[in-house]
Amino acid sequence: MTGIFAKIKSTGKISLPEKAARPKGGRNMKKYEIMYILKSSLEEEARQQTIETLAAIITDGNGTIDKVDEWGMKEFAYRIEDMTKGYYMVLNITADSDVINEFDRICRINANVVRHMIVNLEQ
Repeated sequence: MTGIFAKIKSTGKISLPEKAARPKGGRNMKKYEIMYILKSSLEEEARQQTIETLAAIITDGNGTIDKVDEWGMKEFAYRIEDMTKGYYMVLNITADSDVINEFDRICRINANVVRHMIVNLEQ
């Protein structure tokens, strides 16, 4: 494992410098849990690239990835677009709403993301 997730696995948390962690425009950062499923047919390199691209959306937007839980390949309870299994990822993050909206937008248009769900942990 390389890149941002190797750092998260080794330290348990990735934080941005103090200045970058402050939200833009005085907005409040909120805690979210994100689960997404990637296509099982992706090769390891393509899967890692997609995971790092999605993580970069959060970190580039001054968010922090607090916890990464890689569930790996799991069977679906029912067929989704003729697929029977997918690669599950769960992230706990702290970010503002602009970052969440961008993450949601990218997940909707990325063909490698089968499903995704974002839950606000503060509500």
